[in-house]
Amino acid sequence: MKKTTILFLLACISLISIGSRALAQDADAMKKYTDFMTPGDMQKILAAANGKWSEYITLWMAPGQPPSKSTGTVDYKMILGGRYQQGNISASFNGMPYEAVSITGYDNMKKLFFSSYVDNMGTGVLNMEGPYDAATKTITLTGIELDPMTGKEMKMRETLKMVDDHTQVTAMYDITGGKEIKLMEITFKHI
Repeated sequence: MKKTTILFLLACISLISIGSRALAQDADAMKKYTDFMTPGDMQKILAAANGKWSEYITLWMAPGQPPSKSTGTVDYKMILGGRYQQGNISASFNGMPYEAVSITGYDNMKKLFFSSYVDNMGTGVLNMEGPYDAATKTITLTGIELDPMTGKEMKMRETLKMVDDHTQVTAMYDITGGKEIKLMEITFKHI
């Protein structure tokens, strides 16, 4: 009888130990998931730009050619519980109306910003990701886009610098053969 009782107690202790480890693992997993899903300081950086902005656009169609200039607006708002920022863009290029929608966020797991961008001048999507430099208040994103003229992939780089609470500057570059060519620069002024 004593032997059975001792075996039963050892089995109970073993099950309690296994259960405690499982609960600890569940708690660790839950913390990781909570950290992944909870907006934090990086999402606050995006939220600081919420509202309507005027855009002053400079566009270079080819190196050595004079740029074209235009204006537009963008309205930024945080969506899905403050996890992502949606931008609704309206402008014109060479007399043609231009509309675009961007989704920008910060991936808490990858520790990178990302952006997805679609517009009425194509049927594709430009996906980019990259780090934030707190010292310069600049997000630098890279990605691949298809050149509609050649069908070949183009490596792209975009910088977004938060100059102050009322000014941001973004620049877009094509990286061909290891050489960067500036395609566009936009100065944003908070309205």
